[in-house]
Amino acid sequence: MDHIDSVLVVDDDRDIRELVVDYLNSAGYRATGAANGKEMRAYLTHHQVDLVVLDIMMPGDDGLTLCRELRSDRHKNLPVLMLTARSDDADRILGLEMGADDYLVKPFVARELLARIKAILRRYRALPPNLQVTDAGRLIAFGRWQLDTAARHLLDDEGLIVALSGAEYRLLRVFLDHPQRVLNRDQLLSLTQGRDAELFERSIDLLVSRLRQRLNDDAREPAYIKTVRSEGYVLAMPVEIRQ
Repeated sequence: MDHIDSVLVVDDDRDIRELVVDYLNSAGYRATGAANGKEMRAYLTHHQVDLVVLDIMMPGDDGLTLCRELRSDRHKNLPVLMLTARSDDADRILGLEMGADDYLVKPFVARELLARIKAILRRYRALPPNLQVTDAGRLIAFGRWQLDTAARHLLDDEGLIVALSGAEYRLLRVFLDHPQRVLNRDQLLSLTQGRDAELFERSIDLLVSRLRQRLNDDAREPAYIKTVRSEGYVLAMPVEIRQ
């Protein structure tokens, strides 16, 4: 039997939630609604879900908080599409930091929502297996740093932990999977988030800047992530895989 994708729609607005659930069910998905974080957690405890549609503006735990929560537990690879009533770049970048895969601004056209869901699922399934982190306990060493792929944080040469946001982790993981190779922005877009380029392109440079800060890498003369003019970025360090 063919797999039917399951989508959980988390939105405190009952009308919007039911409208989206009904539309997705009619489009061939198995869609279910949740009014808040409590209902989301309860559903995820007992059901397999392929994607979460998550509203930002909710009472109690808002969508950004819930997205960050998803990225920190066993659902860390679960695709998330966020709904927001605001189109500010700051909100989008913050959502990116929390680990969202795409954004859709309210009010939206149902067909666009469907298209974005299809695109996210297609891109997730097209990613190389080494970007779906299942190799618990593996350490990737580069320079004076190690990336713990199970805990999703950095360790310096003294064993001190540096926490990473979801977006920072995925960007660093892409560089470590392609060391000493120039990656242009389009490649980083595809491998890091799978977002539409026009939505995410302006955030690539910001993410690189923040990742350099995590690595204590001098932006003027970086030793780790170097800028290749008119081409993109490259992780200049060799990489060693440690079990």
